[in-house]
Amino acid sequence: MSSIFSKIIRREIPAYIVKEDEDFIAFLDAFPLQRGHVLVVPKKEVDKIYDLEAGLLSKYLVFAQPIAHAIEKAFPCERVGMSVVGLEVPHAHLHLIPINQMSDLDFTQKKLALSPEEMEAIRKDIIQYL
Repeated sequence: MSSIFSKIIRREIPAYIVKEDEDFIAFLDAFPLQRGHVLVVPKKEVDKIYDLEAGLLSKYLVFAQPIAHAIEKAFPCERVGMSVVGLEVPHAHLHLIPINQMSDLDFTQKKLALSPEEMEAIRKDIIQYL
């Protein structure tokens, strides 16, 4: 199973990466619900997040935690919502989204259309707080 996320991990297609280590990569969602919407993806190709081996699954939130704090500082909000949906890409991933109300996590709403310059500015805004 090679997904679009696998192509990002292998650098076959570009992404606005905010953090990476040997097990995970985090980058801006190309079709964000809100400014600051980040995807956290394991580098291991696994379709469902709960099918990750226990050791990797236990590291997942530890990797995501500083990113959520950085998003919250870069984009003042009530909190950073986390969502695991997994229907759109068959590769486990966690959404980190700055939210002020429940509807901010509604994946049926219209996505933002941001320019490359806006995406890069958002990436830099998050990275400065990591």
